[in-house]
Amino acid sequence: MARRRIAGLLALSAFAASALAVAARAGDFPSLRGERFADVRVDVRPLLALGAGAQAEALRADLTAALRSRFASRLGGRGPSLVVLVRGFSLRPYAGGGTNGRSGFGGGSQNDYLDGEALLVARDGAVLGRHPQLTATPSSFGGAWYDPQSERRRVTAIADIYADWLVRNLPAD
Repeated sequence: MARRRIAGLLALSAFAASALAVAARAGDFPSLRGERFADVRVDVRPLLALGAGAQAEALRADLTAALRSRFASRLGGRGPSLVVLVRGFSLRPYAGGGTNGRSGFGGGSQNDYLDGEALLVARDGAVLGRHPQLTATPSSFGGAWYDPQSERRRVTAIADIYADWLVRNLPAD
C-alpha cells in the first residue's frame, strides 16, 4: 500500500514538474565553447523528500553512471558542473502486455516517466543555464513483469534513455 502511495506521489510530482518544464525554454543552456564540465552530478532530493528512498538512490546511481558514460569526452575540465535535478520519477504498475484495445509497441499506455532538469552550475553555485527534459519509456523495457529484477532494469533503462537524449539536446561545444 505504501509503495502505491509513493508511486502516486511521484507521478503527481512528475506531471506538475512537466507542466513547469513546458514553460521554461530549452534554449537556456549556453555553449561551453570548448570547455569541459568539471563534474556530473544527479540530485534526487525531491524524490527522497517524497519517500522514494532505495528507488531514488538506485536512480541516482544509474543516471550518474549513464551521464558519465555519455559525456565522457566532455568531462574533466575546469568549467561548470552539469547537475541533473530529478523532479519526478514514476514506474507504472506493469502487469504484462495488455493493450487496452490498442495495438502498439510497449503494451499500450503503460509508460515509466523521468522528469528532470539539467543545470549548468558555476563553481560559486550560480545556475548559468537550464534544460528541462521529460523522458517516457514503455514499462515493458524491464522484461517480464513477473521477474523480480524487472523493476530494477526499468530504472536502469529510463536512466540510460534520459542520458542519451540529454547528450543529444545540450550544446556540444
